[in-house]
Amino acid sequence: MKNETLEQIAASIVAPNKGILAADESSPTIKKRFDSINAESTEENRRDYREMLFKTKNISEYVSGVILFHETVYQNDSKGTPLIKILTDQGIVPGIKVDKGAKPLAGHPNETITEGLDGLRERLDEYAQAGTKFTKWRAVISIANSTPSDYCIEANAHALARFARLSQEAGLVPIVEPEVLMDGTHSIDECYKVTESVLTQVYDQLARSKVDLKGTLLKPNMVLSGKSAENRAAPEEVAQATVSCFKNTVPDTVPGIVFLSGGQSDNEATVNLDAINKYAIETGAPWELSFSYGRGLQAAPLNAWRGEKNNMAKAQSVFFQRAFVTSAARNGAYSPSMEAV
Repeated sequence: MKNETLEQIAASIVAPNKGILAADESSPTIKKRFDSINAESTEENRRDYREMLFKTKNISEYVSGVILFHETVYQNDSKGTPLIKILTDQGIVPGIKVDKGAKPLAGHPNETITEGLDGLRERLDEYAQAGTKFTKWRAVISIANSTPSDYCIEANAHALARFARLSQEAGLVPIVEPEVLMDGTHSIDECYKVTESVLTQVYDQLARSKVDLKGTLLKPNMVLSGKSAENRAAPEEVAQATVSCFKNTVPDTVPGIVFLSGGQSDNEATVNLDAINKYAIETGAPWELSFSYGRGLQAAPLNAWRGEKNNMAKAQSVFFQRAFVTSAARNGAYSPSMEAV
């Protein structure tokens, strides 16, 4: 019964037209975002900002789930209603980031291992009691002259698998996020090779941990050129490389892939997602191909809000527009003309 429920939750998160709002920024990260608009990162401001996003009228047309940070799980809105209830009342599935961040990997300079497995079983039970339905764990892989090492890939894949198995035992859908960073000058071919290696190892470890893939989702990077590469690949190349890489590595039983925006601009994240879905429709792909965007959905409304209650309606309008455009891209139906508000 628990596995059936996990399947149902996973399917609802990748329902047609919809995707995930990643609102799981840690306190230091949200402070950086607020600094960029000259707003103080107080608990009240963080609450007001997230309340603005979650209360956007009809946002459930395009947002199926929201990844929360620990603070937000237990936060109430300005009228005392739990933020989780505001989401569930709209049919939006609340989730929680449960890793403790990427830390230096001993013996491997410039590589990281994600921590947070200690005490995870107990924390998962608490989050399930609080009303969350899914979890997320991020592994960080960088491409440089000597990285990533096989050991770094294996260690992070092993941690992802342990996290996923523990999540399912707690009745929570794990979103597995192995991110190959786009920082660097690498080519799209190099990104393809590393992403293929990472995903192969991740699904090997998930199988060994006896994770039920039908009750999971994958949150990967797109296969892209490095951000500082001289000749960056066009959206059509990104689409072909991404879909091809995943067909080689991701089992058909995985219900959906929710791409991270990974530091792409709003426009780049949208255009690439659209190209990926167009190509997947043409060539046939077994999974839903959706989005789990943080900056890709939040950058515009954050700039519109600027920490001012008077700007809330404007910020919500901008957020709804970004969600609408991203939903169109998720269906392979995006057009630049949609950008006009």
